[in-house]
Amino acid sequence: MSEILLVRHGETTWSASHRHTSYTDLALTPDGERQARALGDHLAGRHFAAVLTSPRTRALRTAQLAGLPVTDTDADLAEWNYGEYEGRTTADIRDAHPGWTIWSDGCPGGESPSEIGERLDRVLARVHPLLDRGTVALVGHAHALRVLGARWIGLPPSAGGLLRLDTATLSVLGHEHGRRVILRWNQSPPPPPGPAPGSAARH
Repeated sequence: MSEILLVRHGETTWSASHRHTSYTDLALTPDGERQARALGDHLAGRHFAAVLTSPRTRALRTAQLAGLPVTDTDADLAEWNYGEYEGRTTADIRDAHPGWTIWSDGCPGGESPSEIGERLDRVLARVHPLLDRGTVALVGHAHALRVLGARWIGLPPSAGGLLRLDTATLSVLGHEHGRRVILRWNQSPPPPPGPAPGSAARH
């Protein structure tokens, strides 16, 4: 059976400053656009049975700049709904709620771990029959894709907390001896030749 390629979108101003971003529809920064183009260089020549993306601008733009031919958007690929914590950093939230973690506590007015787990399970159910036709690419967001990776290998949504995912990275889900496995995770494309650009903070 074919693989699932996970693509996290490029940098935004809020990802660079570690602010939780779900329904706020931010554009990529110039560096985020550069990251997306670098993904395209790395993916050039690959063919996909389907390319599904979150409806958010940052995901759609990443797919476009990476040269991925989007076949559909899927609201279930949107980022974890942060509710009242939208736009806040983990450090800020923990000042008021010590010990808070999204993986165990979820977000007031947003989604719980079980709710986002159910949502990403729907994505996997949709993708599964498509794998008979070839590799499927999913373009989305950090926390949602981390949950999806955990659910692929049969772990609870909270296990996504063990799967760090940086901006503009590639991860691959597949099979080994009939079992679902993570083949690669959080891989940045090789840097272009020449002087390395300045590093940017990633969330």
